[in-house]
Amino acid sequence: MPKRSPLAPVVALVALVALGGCGGTAEKAPQPSQTVAAKDKKHLLESVKADCMKLKGFKYVAYVPAEKQESEDDKARNLGDYQAMRKHREKYGFGVFAMHVYPKEMGNPAVKPDNPEINPNWKIQTSLSKAQATAYQKAADGCMIEAAKKVLGKTVKSMDDYFNQQNRASDQASARTIDSDPKLIELASAMAGCLKGKGYPIGKTTPTAMSRQGQKVFLAQEDKLGRQQRDDVPDVAPPVKEGEMAMTYAPTLTPEEARPYLNKEIKAALDDLECGKDFYPAFMPKGEAVTQQINEEFGM
Repeated sequence: MPKRSPLAPVVALVALVALGGCGGTAEKAPQPSQTVAAKDKKHLLESVKADCMKLKGFKYVAYVPAEKQESEDDKARNLGDYQAMRKHREKYGFGVFAMHVYPKEMGNPAVKPDNPEINPNWKIQTSLSKAQATAYQKAADGCMIEAAKKVLGKTVKSMDDYFNQQNRASDQASARTIDSDPKLIELASAMAGCLKGKGYPIGKTTPTAMSRQGQKVFLAQEDKLGRQQRDDVPDVAPPVKEGEMAMTYAPTLTPEEARPYLNKEIKAALDDLECGKDFYPAFMPKGEAVTQQINEEFGM
Protein backbone atom coordinates (compact mmCIF):
# COMPACT_ATOMS: atom_id res chain seq x y z
CA MET A 1 0.00 0.00 0.00
CA PRO A 2 1.32 3.46 -0.82
CA LYS A 3 1.82 6.28 1.60
CA ARG A 4 0.92 9.86 2.04
CA SER A 5 2.79 13.05 2.49
CA PRO A 6 3.52 14.04 6.07
CA LEU A 7 1.96 17.46 5.42
CA ALA A 8 -1.48 16.11 4.78
CA PRO A 9 -3.39 13.91 7.18
CA VAL A 10 -1.89 11.00 6.49
CA VAL A 11 0.71 9.99 -0.99
CA ALA A 12 3.75 8.47 -1.63
CA LEU A 13 5.49 7.94 -4.84
CA VAL A 14 4.62 4.45 -5.84
CA ALA A 15 3.20 3.89 -9.27
CA LEU A 16 -0.28 2.97 -8.15
CA VAL A 17 -0.91 6.22 -6.32
CA ALA A 18 0.85 8.34 -8.90
CA LEU A 19 -1.07 6.90 -11.81
CA GLY A 20 -4.41 6.88 -10.07
CA GLY A 21 -4.28 10.55 -9.35
CA CYS A 22 -7.33 12.46 -9.94
CA GLY A 23 -10.75 12.39 -12.83
CA GLY A 24 -14.23 10.89 -13.61
CA THR A 25 -14.78 8.65 -16.61
CA ALA A 26 -12.38 8.56 -19.54
CA GLU A 27 -13.22 10.98 -22.31
CA LYS A 28 -11.51 12.92 -25.07
CA ALA A 29 -9.28 15.50 -23.45
CA PRO A 30 -10.35 19.11 -23.92
CA GLN A 31 -7.82 21.62 -25.15
CA PRO A 32 -6.93 23.56 -22.00
CA SER A 33 -6.58 27.33 -22.23
CA GLN A 34 -3.72 29.29 -20.73
CA THR A 35 -5.85 30.17 -17.72
CA VAL A 36 -7.51 26.99 -16.56
CA ALA A 37 -9.50 27.38 -13.36
CA ALA A 38 -7.63 25.72 -10.51
CA LYS A 39 -10.58 23.44 -9.63
CA ASP A 40 -10.58 22.05 -13.19
CA LYS A 41 -6.88 21.21 -13.37
CA LYS A 42 -7.18 17.78 -11.76
CA HIS A 43 -9.92 16.77 -14.20
CA LEU A 44 -7.96 18.05 -17.18
CA LEU A 45 -4.80 16.26 -16.04
CA GLU A 46 -6.69 12.99 -15.80
CA SER A 47 -8.38 13.44 -19.19
CA VAL A 48 -5.07 14.15 -20.91
CA LYS A 49 -3.43 11.16 -19.18
CA ALA A 50 -6.29 8.85 -20.13
CA ASP A 51 -6.20 9.86 -23.81
CA CYS A 52 -2.42 9.58 -23.88
CA MET A 53 -2.41 6.12 -22.28
CA LYS A 54 -5.06 4.93 -24.74
CA LEU A 55 -2.89 6.05 -27.67
CA LYS A 56 -0.01 4.07 -26.16
CA GLY A 57 -2.19 0.96 -25.96
CA PHE A 58 -2.84 0.92 -22.23
CA LYS A 59 -6.08 1.03 -20.29
CA TYR A 60 -6.37 3.92 -17.86
CA VAL A 61 -9.53 5.38 -16.35
CA ALA A 62 -9.53 9.11 -15.61
CA TYR A 63 -10.60 9.22 -11.98
CA VAL A 64 -11.19 12.08 -9.58
CA PRO A 65 -12.62 10.95 -6.24
CA ALA A 66 -15.57 12.88 -4.93
CA GLU A 67 -14.52 15.77 -2.75
CA LYS A 68 -15.09 15.02 0.90
CA GLN A 69 -17.52 17.38 2.56
CA GLU A 70 -15.93 18.78 5.69
CA SER A 71 -17.83 18.36 8.93
CA GLU A 72 -17.84 21.07 11.57
CA ASP A 73 -15.25 19.01 13.47
CA ASP A 74 -13.06 18.87 10.35
CA LYS A 75 -13.26 22.63 9.94
CA ALA A 76 -12.44 23.22 13.58
CA ARG A 77 -9.52 20.78 13.47
CA ASN A 78 -8.11 22.50 10.38
CA LEU A 79 -8.05 25.71 12.39
CA GLY A 80 -6.15 24.06 15.23
CA ASP A 81 -9.07 23.85 17.66
CA TYR A 82 -7.84 21.90 20.69
CA GLN A 83 -11.02 19.98 21.46
CA ALA A 84 -11.59 18.96 17.83
CA MET A 85 -7.97 17.85 17.46
CA ARG A 86 -8.07 15.92 20.71
CA LYS A 87 -11.28 14.10 19.76
CA HIS A 88 -9.70 13.04 16.46
CA ARG A 89 -6.35 12.01 17.94
CA GLU A 90 -7.94 9.98 20.71
CA LYS A 91 -9.19 7.59 18.02
CA TYR A 92 -6.81 7.99 15.07
CA GLY A 93 -3.53 9.24 16.53
CA PHE A 94 -1.58 10.93 13.74
CA GLY A 95 -3.51 8.93 11.16
CA VAL A 96 -0.77 6.38 10.36
CA PHE A 97 -1.68 3.01 11.88
CA ALA A 98 -5.34 4.05 11.90
CA MET A 99 -5.20 3.28 8.16
CA HIS A 100 -4.91 -0.39 9.14
CA VAL A 101 -7.24 -0.42 12.14
CA TYR A 102 -9.98 1.48 10.30
CA PRO A 103 -9.12 0.76 6.64
CA LYS A 104 -12.41 1.70 4.98
CA GLU A 105 -13.11 4.64 7.22
CA MET A 106 -9.62 6.03 6.57
CA GLY A 107 -9.70 5.32 2.84
CA ASN A 108 -6.92 2.73 2.85
CA PRO A 109 -6.40 1.98 -0.87
CA ALA A 110 -5.61 -1.64 -0.06
CA VAL A 111 -9.16 -2.44 1.04
CA LYS A 112 -11.22 -4.73 -1.15
CA PRO A 113 -13.07 -3.15 -4.09
CA ASP A 114 -16.51 -3.18 -2.51
CA ASN A 115 -15.56 0.29 -1.35
CA PRO A 116 -17.24 2.60 -3.90
CA GLU A 117 -14.37 5.10 -3.76
CA ILE A 118 -11.76 2.57 -4.86
CA ASN A 119 -9.79 3.91 -7.80
CA PRO A 120 -10.45 1.62 -10.82
CA ASN A 121 -6.81 1.93 -11.86
CA TRP A 122 -5.73 -0.09 -8.82
CA LYS A 123 -7.35 -3.20 -10.28
CA ILE A 124 -5.89 -2.54 -13.72
CA GLN A 125 -2.35 -2.10 -12.46
CA THR A 126 -2.29 -4.89 -9.90
CA SER A 127 -3.32 -7.36 -12.60
CA LEU A 128 -0.21 -6.67 -14.68
CA SER A 129 2.83 -8.92 -14.87
CA LYS A 130 6.19 -7.46 -13.88
CA ALA A 131 7.12 -6.81 -17.51
CA GLN A 132 3.73 -5.26 -18.24
CA ALA A 133 3.95 -3.08 -15.14
CA THR A 134 7.36 -1.78 -16.26
CA ALA A 135 5.99 -0.89 -19.69
CA TYR A 136 2.91 0.66 -18.10
CA GLN A 137 5.03 2.84 -15.80
CA LYS A 138 7.17 4.01 -18.73
CA ALA A 139 4.05 4.97 -20.69
CA ALA A 140 2.58 6.69 -17.63
CA ASP A 141 5.72 8.77 -17.16
CA GLY A 142 5.46 9.92 -20.77
CA CYS A 143 1.79 10.79 -20.32
CA MET A 144 2.49 12.69 -17.12
CA ILE A 145 5.10 14.74 -18.99
CA GLU A 146 2.51 15.55 -21.66
CA ALA A 147 -0.30 16.32 -19.20
CA ALA A 148 1.85 18.54 -16.97
CA LYS A 149 2.93 20.58 -19.98
CA LYS A 150 -0.53 20.93 -21.50
CA VAL A 151 -2.50 21.59 -18.33
CA LEU A 152 -0.05 23.10 -15.86
CA GLY A 153 2.56 24.60 -18.14
CA LYS A 154 5.20 22.68 -16.19
CA THR A 155 8.16 20.71 -17.51
CA VAL A 156 8.57 17.43 -15.64
CA LYS A 157 10.79 14.44 -16.41
CA SER A 158 8.61 11.71 -14.95
CA MET A 159 5.81 10.95 -12.51
CA ASP A 160 8.31 10.99 -9.64
CA ASP A 161 9.70 14.33 -10.81
CA TYR A 162 6.19 15.80 -10.81
CA PHE A 163 5.74 14.86 -7.15
CA ASN A 164 9.26 15.97 -6.26
CA GLN A 165 8.58 19.38 -7.82
CA GLN A 166 5.38 19.60 -5.83
CA ASN A 167 7.26 18.71 -2.65
CA ARG A 168 9.97 21.31 -3.29
CA ALA A 169 7.37 23.97 -4.03
CA SER A 170 5.63 23.14 -0.76
CA ASP A 171 8.89 23.33 1.20
CA GLN A 172 9.75 26.68 -0.39
CA ALA A 173 6.30 28.13 0.28
CA SER A 174 6.44 26.92 3.89
CA ALA A 175 9.89 28.44 4.37
CA ARG A 176 8.66 31.80 3.05
CA THR A 177 5.35 32.07 4.84
CA ILE A 178 5.57 29.81 7.91
CA ASP A 179 9.12 29.10 9.03
CA SER A 180 10.04 32.79 8.92
CA ASP A 181 7.13 33.86 11.13
CA PRO A 182 8.60 35.08 14.48
CA LYS A 183 5.52 34.13 16.51
CA LEU A 184 5.36 30.62 15.03
CA ILE A 185 9.10 30.17 15.61
CA GLU A 186 8.60 31.05 19.28
CA LEU A 187 5.63 28.71 19.67
CA ALA A 188 7.40 25.85 17.87
CA SER A 189 10.42 26.22 20.14
CA ALA A 190 8.21 26.06 23.23
CA MET A 191 6.48 22.96 21.87
CA ALA A 192 9.83 21.30 21.21
CA GLY A 193 11.00 22.01 24.77
CA CYS A 194 7.80 20.53 26.18
CA LEU A 195 8.14 17.34 24.13
CA LYS A 196 11.80 16.95 25.06
CA GLY A 197 10.72 17.18 28.68
CA LYS A 198 8.38 14.25 28.06
CA GLY A 199 11.25 12.19 26.62
CA TYR A 200 10.58 12.58 22.90
CA PRO A 201 13.62 13.04 20.66
CA ILE A 202 13.37 16.24 18.63
CA GLY A 203 15.30 17.16 15.49
CA LYS A 204 14.60 20.41 13.66
CA THR A 205 12.43 22.84 15.56
CA THR A 206 11.12 24.96 12.69
CA PRO A 207 7.33 25.38 12.74
CA THR A 208 6.89 23.10 9.73
CA ALA A 209 9.17 20.44 11.22
CA MET A 210 7.31 20.51 14.53
CA SER A 211 3.96 20.11 12.79
CA ARG A 212 5.24 16.90 11.16
CA GLN A 213 7.64 15.43 13.69
CA GLY A 214 5.20 13.15 15.53
CA GLN A 215 3.65 11.71 12.41
CA LYS A 216 7.07 11.17 10.78
CA VAL A 217 8.13 8.86 13.61
CA PHE A 218 5.19 6.53 13.00
CA LEU A 219 5.42 6.75 9.22
CA ALA A 220 9.03 5.57 9.55
CA GLN A 221 7.93 2.71 11.82
CA GLU A 222 5.22 1.72 9.35
CA ASP A 223 7.73 1.84 6.49
CA LYS A 224 10.12 -0.40 8.43
CA LEU A 225 7.40 -3.01 8.87
CA GLY A 226 6.49 -2.77 5.19
CA ARG A 227 10.08 -3.28 4.10
CA GLN A 228 10.39 -6.33 6.35
CA GLN A 229 7.49 -7.93 4.47
CA ARG A 230 9.10 -7.47 1.06
CA ASP A 231 12.15 -9.01 -0.57
CA ASP A 232 12.43 -6.50 -3.43
CA VAL A 233 13.37 -3.38 -1.43
CA PRO A 234 16.15 -2.55 1.06
CA ASP A 235 15.37 -3.20 4.72
CA VAL A 236 16.60 0.30 5.55
CA ALA A 237 15.24 3.30 3.67
CA PRO A 238 17.97 5.12 1.71
CA PRO A 239 18.68 8.81 2.44
CA VAL A 240 16.31 11.23 0.74
CA LYS A 241 17.71 14.17 -1.21
CA GLU A 242 16.65 17.67 -0.28
CA GLY A 243 13.25 18.50 -1.74
CA GLU A 244 12.41 14.93 -2.73
CA MET A 245 9.73 12.70 -1.27
CA ALA A 246 10.67 9.41 0.32
CA MET A 247 9.53 6.14 -1.23
CA THR A 248 7.79 4.28 1.57
CA TYR A 249 6.15 0.87 1.81
CA ALA A 250 3.22 0.18 4.07
CA PRO A 251 2.85 -3.32 5.50
CA THR A 252 -0.13 -5.61 5.25
CA LEU A 253 -1.63 -5.62 8.74
CA THR A 254 -4.95 -6.79 10.11
CA PRO A 255 -6.75 -4.37 12.43
CA GLU A 256 -5.79 -6.62 15.34
CA GLU A 257 -2.10 -6.60 14.36
CA ALA A 258 -2.11 -2.83 13.91
CA ARG A 259 -3.92 -1.98 17.14
CA PRO A 260 -0.86 -2.07 19.50
CA TYR A 261 0.99 0.30 17.16
CA LEU A 262 -2.01 2.63 17.03
CA ASN A 263 -2.30 2.65 20.82
CA LYS A 264 1.31 3.91 21.09
CA GLU A 265 0.66 6.40 18.33
CA ILE A 266 -2.42 7.77 20.10
CA LYS A 267 -0.43 8.41 23.28
CA ALA A 268 2.29 10.21 21.32
CA ALA A 269 -0.29 12.22 19.37
CA LEU A 270 -2.01 13.37 22.55
CA ASP A 271 1.33 14.37 24.14
CA ASP A 272 2.16 16.23 20.93
CA LEU A 273 -1.16 18.06 21.10
CA GLU A 274 -0.77 19.00 24.77
CA CYS A 275 2.66 20.46 24.08
CA GLY A 276 1.38 22.17 20.94
CA LYS A 277 -1.94 23.51 22.20
CA ASP A 278 -0.76 27.09 21.63
CA PHE A 279 1.20 26.24 18.49
CA TYR A 280 -1.47 24.52 16.41
CA PRO A 281 -4.10 27.32 16.38
CA ALA A 282 -1.42 29.65 15.01
CA PHE A 283 0.10 27.13 12.60
CA MET A 284 -2.84 25.23 11.12
CA PRO A 285 -4.52 28.04 9.14
CA LYS A 286 -1.18 28.96 7.57
CA GLY A 287 -0.37 25.32 6.84
CA GLU A 288 -3.76 24.79 5.23
CA ALA A 289 -3.25 27.88 3.06
CA VAL A 290 0.09 26.57 1.79
CA THR A 291 -1.37 23.13 1.09
CA GLN A 292 -4.26 24.65 -0.87
CA GLN A 293 -1.90 26.89 -2.84
CA ILE A 294 0.33 23.99 -3.87
CA ASN A 295 -2.58 21.67 -4.64
CA GLU A 296 -4.05 24.29 -6.95
CA GLU A 297 -0.72 24.94 -8.65
CA PHE A 298 -0.13 21.24 -9.33
CA GLY A 299 -3.68 20.12 -9.95
CA MET A 300 -3.82 17.84 -6.91
